[in-house]
Amino acid sequence: MTGVLLGLVLGVGLFLVWWSFWVPTPRDTVRRRRVGPLAALHDEVVQAGFAGLSVRGLLVACAIAFGFVLAIVQLTVGVLPIAVCFATIAGGLPVAVVRRRARRRRARLRDLWPEAVDNITSAVRAGLALPEALGQLGERGPEELREPFARFADDYRLTGRFSDCLDRLKARLADPVGDRLVESLRIAREVGGSDLGRLLRTLSGFLREDARTRAELETRQSWTVNAARLAVAAPWFVLAMLSTNPESVAAYATGVGAGVLLVGAAVTAVAYALMVRIGRLPEDQRVLR
Repeated sequence: MTGVLLGLVLGVGLFLVWWSFWVPTPRDTVRRRRVGPLAALHDEVVQAGFAGLSVRGLLVACAIAFGFVLAIVQLTVGVLPIAVCFATIAGGLPVAVVRRRARRRRARLRDLWPEAVDNITSAVRAGLALPEALGQLGERGPEELREPFARFADDYRLTGRFSDCLDRLKARLADPVGDRLVESLRIAREVGGSDLGRLLRTLSGFLREDARTRAELETRQSWTVNAARLAVAAPWFVLAMLSTNPESVAAYATGVGAGVLLVGAAVTAVAYALMVRIGRLPEDQRVLR
């Protein structure tokens, strides 16, 4: 009887140990939900600077582009597999435009953040409190960063809640550098001390060095990304040229032709993803949401 009880206790203990590795905590569940594909797409919409555009509106634009191109190509070419291919490409264009603009704007902001941090440092040295130092960026900061900081100043004047206003500022910026700056200022506000100026100067120097290094690497590796885009566009450009000849596209109306297009699309997508992953530098992730 004692051996049975000991075996049962041992089995329950091993099961609880195994269960602890697989059951996520509520905090992990929230974090995973926040950094899902829709949350990442929302961040890119904000970073692209499209005011008023929601993720739902972007997905609707993708669906409209897909349906419109599908109808046009089907009416002109008359081959459904080819129409589906070009409609799929058109359906992904709105997301591609948003991501491309977001990358360009992140690159511009990467050069502007050190200047913004220097402005905050100068304001703190002049004796301004942290909320006023942040709010003055809405008038004296870099042009592309003025609007969110001006709204922060308005929020703080209305509510007086510094932490809540910082949360809304992070949501408007949706930028990893902005997250680091906001959390650094939050800690400085809550903990206090005289090291705020040193912290801001260190952050400014780090941002300048990171921007300089990344710019050099992107210049050297841009040819890889451009080659990937050219390799992806070339076969579909040839297919578009062939679509002007009804005899050439008749073969794609069969099951074998549709299979060839499907395999070609899969190979193109995988090859492009691999080349971009190899050639493009990793982007900063928003780990301080």
